[in-house]
Amino acid sequence: MKPLNFLALILFVAGLVWVFTLSEKSVRHIQRSYYSAISPLISKGSETEAFANKFLEEVEHSADLEKRVEQVIEERDRFKLIAGRVRELEAENNQLRNALDFKKKTQFDVVAARVIRKQPQMWGKTIEIDRGTDDGFEADPEFDLCVLASNGGLVGRLQLSGEQISSVLLITDEISQVSAKVEGTSEVGIIVGRQTTFGQTPRLRLRYLSKTAILQKGMKVYTDGRGKLFPPNIPIGTIEDFEVGPVYGEAEIKPAVDFTNLKNVFVITESPGD
Repeated sequence: MKPLNFLALILFVAGLVWVFTLSEKSVRHIQRSYYSAISPLISKGSETEAFANKFLEEVEHSADLEKRVEQVIEERDRFKLIAGRVRELEAENNQLRNALDFKKKTQFDVVAARVIRKQPQMWGKTIEIDRGTDDGFEADPEFDLCVLASNGGLVGRLQLSGEQISSVLLITDEISQVSAKVEGTSEVGIIVGRQTTFGQTPRLRLRYLSKTAILQKGMKVYTDGRGKLFPPNIPIGTIEDFEVGPVYGEAEIKPAVDFTNLKNVFVITESPGD
């Protein structure tokens, strides 16, 4: 037997002899000392385990709560999209209802059309509609078809026609000119467009008014039928401001048509002289 193994055997046997020769009192004293030593550790271990379990439960609860919050946010965003679409449909429905009412009430023969394009670089100048020569529209150098909004306001005139698409020159274009009159007065002048940038509300100017004209904000402006480009008494807008220049008076006009949100129009299919 190796010396180390033999020494270990001797120590083990000696330990057994010591234990069995101890009195009961001594053994109990050793037990009390042992349990006194390990009891705080057992207690702390239990507290630590309880704390760990509680912490894990809170982590799991927080994870569930975070997941629920994410679901609520997703549901909120989805309802926002639905609400936005509902508002769009309501607006479209109102526009179509107004268009139908206008078609029933107007004195003109008209064809309804949808605005299909507003190019940023042509903002306030031209729009394109989904009607063309297939619908009986023809480009006529002597007569341009008049285009109205569903509220009866003047939009412009048909400029070029394709088979299924037409271009409309808006009255807000700088090159557009419309003979106009101010309601309740003898004042007549020429409506011209003003240059605007994309997204701005187009404005109009009524030029060649008399310098002594007495005009107030809110007075209505209509076509007067001169030049036979447009029928008379079509609403153009209302006066916002009046200025007197060196030669003539000039008024700023708020258009009767909301060109920014224009979606449906009507093309008058008869000439002003018919």
